[in-house]
Amino acid sequence: MSMNSWFVEKERDNTRIDKFLNEQMADISRSYIQKLIKDDLVTVDLRPVKANYKVKEGDRVEVTLPEPVSLDIEPENIPLDIIYEDEDVLLVNKPKDMVVHPSAGHMDGTLVNALLYHCKDSLSSINGVMRPGIVHRIDKDTTGLLIICKNDKAHNCIAEQLKVHSITRRYHAIVWNNLSEDEGKIDAPIGRHPIDRKRMAVNYKNGKSAVTHYKVLERFGKYTYIECTLETGRTHQIRVHMTSIGHPLIGDTVYGSDRQPFKTQGQVLHAKVFGFVHPTTGKYMEFETPLPEYFEAILEKLRKNKT
Repeated sequence: MSMNSWFVEKERDNTRIDKFLNEQMADISRSYIQKLIKDDLVTVDLRPVKANYKVKEGDRVEVTLPEPVSLDIEPENIPLDIIYEDEDVLLVNKPKDMVVHPSAGHMDGTLVNALLYHCKDSLSSINGVMRPGIVHRIDKDTTGLLIICKNDKAHNCIAEQLKVHSITRRYHAIVWNNLSEDEGKIDAPIGRHPIDRKRMAVNYKNGKSAVTHYKVLERFGKYTYIECTLETGRTHQIRVHMTSIGHPLIGDTVYGSDRQPFKTQGQVLHAKVFGFVHPTTGKYMEFETPLPEYFEAILEKLRKNKT
């Protein structure tokens, strides 16, 4: 069992308890929160409440989380676009609509399910049973290169390179509006959004250091095709940073507008280049993947409209 508690601040006064907790615990589904309430594991000032209770400024809200049940993750014969593989690492080109690792509500069809089938027991164990081999992630609807570690030695080596920002990560994206400069640097800390806990935001008070370099590749008036190079790897970093300067990614309805000019499944963002020092040979290796078809189709349409 673990306990979490919060005091309700003025701006959250009169919010339903389930919504309040959903904002505080972004990784937990609203349905699970309602189950916790039903099981009397949520209290306000030490008294259990119902799901329709509205919190008041100064309330002390406590949640008791039961110990997680060990879940078996099933290997699945899902095709993988493997760019490189040896005894230490595996680089895959992740497609759209694929979650990287299992979580509540996503226990199958993930990259980890596919890796367990392909690699069997040859995956690092450092990040636990839910994330074997996973040392970093990209979003469900972001495509492109992801490195997988097949043993703990490789995992520690790649994790250290990520920590000191020595890994090369270049992404391609299409953003709204015409950037005023051909290239630039965004240095702004990223943390949880102060109100909507499911989103990230530029957060100078509680955020962690985040740096993104961008470069214009092609201009289309209302849209710009760019390359972003990451110094850091915060959650949703490119999406948050580009939105913060007025250039949200096309297709990104979380950080941009609900009005989207192209039929895309989420943000137009592709992890194109990944470079690292190999954990055994010590040699620098760099890989690049072509843009996915949907991305190329949007560029082709923009180019036709431009001429």
